[in-house]
Amino acid sequence: MATTKEKTKTSKSKAKAEKEYSKETYMFWFEKMMLMRRFEEKAGQLYGRQKIKGFCHLYIGQEACVAGAVTALGNDDKYITAYRDHAHPIGLGSDPKAIMAELFGKQTGISKGKGGSMHMFDKEKNFFGGHGIVGGNIPLGTGIGFAEKYNKTKNICVTYMGDGAVRQGAFHESLNMAMFYKLPVIYAIENNGYAMGTSVKRSSNVTNLYQLAAAYDMPAHSVDAMSVWDVHEAMAEAAEKARKGEGPTLLELRTYRYKGHSMSDPAKYRTKEELEQYKLRDPIEQVRKKLLDKKMASEDDLKEIEKGIKQQVEDAVKFAEESPYPPVEEAYKDVYAQEDYPYTPD
Repeated sequence: MATTKEKTKTSKSKAKAEKEYSKETYMFWFEKMMLMRRFEEKAGQLYGRQKIKGFCHLYIGQEACVAGAVTALGNDDKYITAYRDHAHPIGLGSDPKAIMAELFGKQTGISKGKGGSMHMFDKEKNFFGGHGIVGGNIPLGTGIGFAEKYNKTKNICVTYMGDGAVRQGAFHESLNMAMFYKLPVIYAIENNGYAMGTSVKRSSNVTNLYQLAAAYDMPAHSVDAMSVWDVHEAMAEAAEKARKGEGPTLLELRTYRYKGHSMSDPAKYRTKEELEQYKLRDPIEQVRKKLLDKKMASEDDLKEIEKGIKQQVEDAVKFAEESPYPPVEEAYKDVYAQEDYPYTPD
């Protein structure tokens, strides 16, 4: 949705040029990331009240991984991710009411109440879903990229995964195929430091995960994903290469989750000091500071936006509470693409 007007500002004290962005872009980042944050906080509260069942993996702290990609890419580009998936459709503009209703398992949910927290899809926004099998979405994203190249669309597919997914064979098979066919795919490892409760340092000889792409001669680098503009720049550069037919890129988005792996994880495997150090680099607060320093918004302006977001989340909860559960017969629908497939439930 490329909303940026990029100007280069020369600084005598810096050898490297520093990019600037429009007020529209900074405001988009602030509003979207704040909506993700408040939505997830509310989801955590509702899970504790048993309004949300099953598994629930929150995205708090990782918001820049999505927000930076959305501003760097086009409306027709595709997205696919794993099961930490609430924030992706929010960033793409899906209705928070439908996302909350899905968490409640209601018929008005974004996947008709059939997917729950881990399996959300929005065809209209080109979001090809959250996927519960670790690494299972990686070959699917590769296949989407193959389809885009076959149809000569110039669109790309951003394939998100957690750091634990790079241990799966499907990851390596996908990278090999994508590089061989020069597919328009951006592989984005959301490296939050822990695969469930196991740190990268305790599970891999290679801790700089972007280096795994070297085996396939694939361009790759790490990105400070606590900085939304760094994510934006990395995604924009990778997308440009892909559209030129130069093939895929692997980005290691170094981020951090403030909560445990899921709602059942107390996260006792890390120190409070580590968590607080990352909070000092919070992606939302960095954007807030930019807006205030550049006088693009006042404290009152931002408070008003936050007030509106709080109401938006409350409206989503009310909508989910009041929506009906799907009827039993709905379980037999959307199973096959062919509606009259000869299947009779017994």
